[in-house]
Amino acid sequence: MKTKDLFPIALATALVMSCASQDKTIDKQDVLRKLSLEDKAHFVIGTGMPGMSGDHAVIGATKSLVPGAAGTTYPLDSLGIPAIVLADGPAGLRVDAHRKGDKRTYFCTHFPIGTLLASTWNRQLVEEVGKAMGEEVKEYGVDVLLAPAVNIHRNPLNGRNFEYYSEDPVVAGKIAAAYIRGIQSNGVGTSVKHFAFNNQETNRMNNDARISQRAIREIYLKPFEIAVKEAHPWTVMSSYNKINGIYTSESKDLLTTILRDEWGYEGTVMTDWFGGKDGAAQVWAGNDMLQPGKAEQFMSIVDGVKSGRLKEADLDRNIIRILNLIEKTPSYQGYQPSNKPDLQGHAAVTRQSAVEGMVLLKNEDSTLPLASKATDIEVALYGCTGYDFIAGGTGSGNVNHAYVVSLLDGLKKAGYRVNEDLHKQYAKYITQRKAEIEKQQNAAAKKDKKKAMLAKFMPTPRPVEMSMEARQLERQARLSDVAIVTLGRISGEFVDRKMADFNLSTEERRLVSQVCEAYHKVGKKVVVLLNVGGVIETASWKDLPDAILCAWQAGQESGNSVADVLSGKVSPSGKLTMTWPVNFADAYSSRNFPIDKAPDLSLTNQGKAGNGEKDVDYTDYEEDIYVGYRYFDSFDKAVSYPFGYGLSYTKFDYTDAKINAKDDVINVTVSVKNVGKADGKEIVELYVAAPDSKRLNKPAKELKAFAKTKSLKPGEAETLTLTVKTADLASFDADTSVWRVDAGKYQLLVGASSRDIKTTLPIDVKARETKVHSVLRPMERFNILKRM
Repeated sequence: MKTKDLFPIALATALVMSCASQDKTIDKQDVLRKLSLEDKAHFVIGTGMPGMSGDHAVIGATKSLVPGAAGTTYPLDSLGIPAIVLADGPAGLRVDAHRKGDKRTYFCTHFPIGTLLASTWNRQLVEEVGKAMGEEVKEYGVDVLLAPAVNIHRNPLNGRNFEYYSEDPVVAGKIAAAYIRGIQSNGVGTSVKHFAFNNQETNRMNNDARISQRAIREIYLKPFEIAVKEAHPWTVMSSYNKINGIYTSESKDLLTTILRDEWGYEGTVMTDWFGGKDGAAQVWAGNDMLQPGKAEQFMSIVDGVKSGRLKEADLDRNIIRILNLIEKTPSYQGYQPSNKPDLQGHAAVTRQSAVEGMVLLKNEDSTLPLASKATDIEVALYGCTGYDFIAGGTGSGNVNHAYVVSLLDGLKKAGYRVNEDLHKQYAKYITQRKAEIEKQQNAAAKKDKKKAMLAKFMPTPRPVEMSMEARQLERQARLSDVAIVTLGRISGEFVDRKMADFNLSTEERRLVSQVCEAYHKVGKKVVVLLNVGGVIETASWKDLPDAILCAWQAGQESGNSVADVLSGKVSPSGKLTMTWPVNFADAYSSRNFPIDKAPDLSLTNQGKAGNGEKDVDYTDYEEDIYVGYRYFDSFDKAVSYPFGYGLSYTKFDYTDAKINAKDDVINVTVSVKNVGKADGKEIVELYVAAPDSKRLNKPAKELKAFAKTKSLKPGEAETLTLTVKTADLASFDADTSVWRVDAGKYQLLVGASSRDIKTTLPIDVKARETKVHSVLRPMERFNILKRM
């Protein structure tokens, strides 16, 4: 059905506009009066998605406003209400770089992945990245960026952890809020996602996350709550999965009772693409917009109103929220995008931001930084990834960027000499291996076109590491001054990482061992560089190299950013936002995670019956609130690297820590002094240890605030203030649906990591309670039709 067939031209007067281009408003009640039931049902559904047909029938056709965008809203052309454009994703805008019949290019900046941005612990820096990203969104004609992604790192193998920020809700929420503020400062919107409990990719569209009300409130919803209250995102995206038996996009408890009634959210809620099953139930629950738009959703809404199972008032409410969104977008306000964002300036932003999130895991005998005069050093570069750097993850988190600076190129630009014989050997090997992989993929694509289409969103297999002969290694060790071994990992949508991806392969383990042996024999150092999106196993081999730098996936300027750190141009100041376990099985959630399960690659498989398979059709979150360091630290479990850990090229002293409490606000001040020989920044973490409670178990400690110093010169100090509200000390009592702060003596722990506490400050706190709704009860099978 075409929009122009729905409305007479005369209805254009339905809009009430001011003359000022940035003050156009919509008379929403007048629009509602002029829409039929069918028109209303169309309006709350997107316009479709390219390449989807047949059993994936979608409403209308995608408006080719910005090629490569994820979707648009449904336009009401004769009412003067345009379609607005929605596009991915967290590491930068994802639109087509090339357009048919157009010689110009539309590349976007690939910024660092979410895990790296969070590892900066620097909210001001993340906000600046958001500002740059938002400028590209606006200048390329997009209205809403489908980001940030703030789900919790429940398990190291989650395929989309690279998009997410942390295992800790405070880190995730605060970083997300900064990101949102930066992007929305451009007058474009964000969509905080995936709301909520999207902690695995395996069967993500049908998996039932079974979680206690306490863990729901304290762990999985808390980062969303912080982001919503502190940054006011224009939209929230509901997730694919179920929560305690109900699809999140059909959960009124989640989308209305908690999000709107308790948190005060006033924006628009949209589904993830093809999310949910029942259109009428989604509208009733408060899911305002259904993307990208399916025919069965349209029929469900229309039939629901006609049968009385859905009130038309609920549909009207959602339409008004969508109109509120459209009203403030650049598309509605008449902004003419230039298609010329400042890509050069943004490249500098991504290069600078990336260095602050890289984490120095090991640095024996000051192996790093490398000697100050680069031209005096020849580097032997081992590992395929050093020559073929990974900028970020795949799927909706990918960016169509113009280039990626490899480690090889970054080192050369910094003035280092790179062993050319080794370079040529790797170049030949990588070319051959990639050709073989492409051939295999093309053969598979001919057999299954549907899977071939989805394969474009999935990680391409990486070449197996090349074997090295002992005599060759000995020769290279004599000729080169230092060895850098790069290990790479890539992940993305649709599929979780495998155990083989968490552990080093046989070839990788052999490479690290042989290089370390050869170079140490002649008194040379070895650096291992991790070009990864998430946690890998390190405990079994980390004693071998002299230094380990986790560079994450740093975007298109990766090689330059890494070179800035290796050379000492910038001292690393990132810290881990997740615990690195000794073994995968040490993570509590490893008992309830779909390890090495085959992915379901269907885009629209909601409602699939399944066979009741554990961790696939349902996942029991048995660890409850004991996620990440809350488990490892509470039960004294050994780790490879603790939460909040990260080294620097300098050292810091913490002194003069004090508490200043007034009313319901607790301020902790601490002086941080650079006592080393290099400039550097330090991150200070404030944890709280609660007194014993008769009603609730409490973790050994929980992060409540953090702050980062400016760049301090040797001998320079800065006093930081970390603020905690008394309400932030509460735990959720599911039996009474109360956020409860127990009276007693709390310990405020000022630390450099969760296991490096510098100062402990006691404080007496009075009891307080805040009553909330008892919703999202575990395992309760609500009858939605009866409640509508």
